[in-house]
Amino acid sequence: RDPVDRLAGLPADYGDHHALVDDADRRKPDRRRALSLRRSPHSYAEVTRMSRRWQQVRHQLRRNRPAQFSLFVLFIFVVAALCAGLSPYDPDRMALGARTLPPDAAHWFGTDEYGRDYFTRALYGGQISLMVGFLAMLFSTLIGTVVGTVSGYFGGWLDNLMMRAVDILMAIPAFFLLLVVNAYLKPGVDNIILIISLLTWMNMSRLVRAETLSVKEREYVLYARASGEHPLSIIVRHIIPGVLPTIIVAATLNIASVDSIGQRNSYVKTWGCG
Repeated sequence: RDPVDRLAGLPADYGDHHALVDDADRRKPDRRRALSLRRSPHSYAEVTRMSRRWQQVRHQLRRNRPAQFSLFVLFIFVVAALCAGLSPYDPDRMALGARTLPPDAAHWFGTDEYGRDYFTRALYGGQISLMVGFLAMLFSTLIGTVVGTVSGYFGGWLDNLMMRAVDILMAIPAFFLLLVVNAYLKPGVDNIILIISLLTWMNMSRLVRAETLSVKEREYVLYARASGEHPLSIIVRHIIPGVLPTIIVAATLNIASVDSIGQRNSYVKTWGCG
């Protein structure tokens, strides 16, 4: 033992490396709670923000009487189209003795030149028109959202390439291209949905891209990027919820636009062509 250590009153094993390590191990707690990194702090803030947004939507809907009336009218149309089978008339059966009758108690909308009941055909036509409108809107919204968020979030050469492709597609007259493509395809509702979906997603992509450029500069998105979160997770969990109001408005307008396009066959019952 060093005389200096003895005069200072230090223990005999002072300065021994192994003794210091053993003493540190003895001071450690037996069980230490592991840190959980499965959820980042900004995820809770995102959940709170989404709940507040939906609360605001419900609050505005309660105060907006025209919006409530519009939802009620839409509900009536959907229910009437689904209950078309309750009509006593066959929408395709011709009755030459009852041609071009005016509206009365038996035929609420009258009859056409073939004696078919207009009201029954309107009910059955609503099924096809609503199906085409909602499905075409769904597919075009999905394509436009994916293209817009990816283009706006990553930017750079990918953004330029995707937007130039969108500009080229928007330069083609969609209505005339729809007629040309439909002339070479087998007539059917599935082809109409496919064609409309592929020709109406460009406006959605441009709107979503513009909103993405703004949302990706917000604090919670910057924090998610700095914390090392995967870009796909950021787009799904932070970007898309931020642009959701724009998506809803654009999707509603898409339904109104595609419902005005009827099929070329006049014997097919739709609201665009009865």
